Formats: sequence, C-alpha cells, structure tokens
Amino acid sequence: MIKNMGSTDKTIRLIIALVIAVFYFTNVITGTIAIVALIFALIFVVTSFFSFCPLYYPFGISSCAKKD
Repeated sequence: MIKNMGSTDKTIRLIIALVIAVFYFTNVITGTIAIVALIFALIFVVTSFFSFCPLYYPFGISSCAKKD
C-alpha cells in the first residue's frame, strides 16, 4: 500500500477524531448524528494509522513530503 498522507494530515485527522470522541462522551452530540460522527472519527483514526487515504488515491492526491 502506497502512503499518501503526511504527518500534518495525520495529526489533523487524529485531533478531529479526538474532538468528536470528547463531544460524544460529554453528550454534546447524541443520536444519529453522534453515530455518524463516530464512524467518521473511526475512519480518520484508521486512515491515520495506515497513512493511506482511499479517497486521495483515485485523484492522485498526496500530502506526503516530496522527495527530490
């Protein structure tokens, strides 16, 4: 699997996932919106862990540092 996510991209995704989790556990978001948000948070965590975003791949997007 080709990595297409840089460290800044991964950090931002993990922070967003953490914020969603905090909102969920403090009951700021509830119901269907909370479930959808948690699914997105899980996807952010998994894609950050593997440094690969499937949505970036078909468009040729990469946030990795360019190597000369």
